[in-house]
Amino acid sequence: MQYIESLRVFVRVVELGSITSGGRDLRLTPAVASKRIKELESRLGVRLFNRTTRSISPTEVGRVFYDQAKTVLASVDEAEAVVANFSETPRGAVRVTAPLGIGRRIIAPLVPAFTEKYPEVQVQMRLSDRQVDLMAERLDVAFFLGVAKDSNFKLRQIYDCPRVLCAAPSYLEKRGMPETPEDLLGGRHNCLLLRYPRSPEYFWQLKTETGLRRLEVAGRFDADDGDVLTAWALEGHGIANRPRLEVARHLGSGALVEVLPTTPPLPSTFGCLFLHRKLQDPKIRLFVDFMAEAARERIARLDS
Repeated sequence: MQYIESLRVFVRVVELGSITSGGRDLRLTPAVASKRIKELESRLGVRLFNRTTRSISPTEVGRVFYDQAKTVLASVDEAEAVVANFSETPRGAVRVTAPLGIGRRIIAPLVPAFTEKYPEVQVQMRLSDRQVDLMAERLDVAFFLGVAKDSNFKLRQIYDCPRVLCAAPSYLEKRGMPETPEDLLGGRHNCLLLRYPRSPEYFWQLKTETGLRRLEVAGRFDADDGDVLTAWALEGHGIANRPRLEVARHLGSGALVEVLPTTPPLPSTFGCLFLHRKLQDPKIRLFVDFMAEAARERIARLDS
């Protein structure tokens, strides 16, 4: 098993470009990760990395070995998944990613209940509003809020989350309450945008009596963290387009006011993606099933 662990360390060091990052990804200290690499090189009798004081990169033989090591690890994972189907106790790690807001408010609070039910399973979470590559980052499940475009993965739809345009009363007192979608254009309002590569919010889509209306809105500043947009809206800096569940308490308290309620934004799909081959692994299937049901109930309560 130590040899397999060394292979995993080697692969992640190649993929992440440093021993520290590779070790951290596998919950190992840099010292332990470095030791695993040295043991692997000693066993093979070759140098797998070119090292300088500032960088590390695979040697030519290291690049060849990386491709083979990935194949070996994939086979080990699949073999363990098949064997796990014969065990009554699922075990091992589930590597999960989720958007910041949904991860904090929906997924993270449900993890303890899942691990209490399946105590041999460890859940490793990464929260980020950026889009992630499940294959490259070796993740098992990726929750998303929006539109899933990658057909290479299995999709589980969980909930259609209503969205709302909202702003602080202080902002609306200064700039006026928009009466039509057109009022958001032409610089008349500061629209707070969620921006990152391939972000779905370079534009807003509103539901109108004549169908969907796409608005090329603009604003003076933007962020790649939805909670930052909510904070800016609360401080009176502009209008935000947010999932209702993430701002429901602020709408209820009056800290935020709904804007253009008769032409709301298009709802966002909340769901998760996971690799097809992971369907063989009971802990992945159990985690997805548990989270889908529990998250649906939690979101419905927050939306009500």
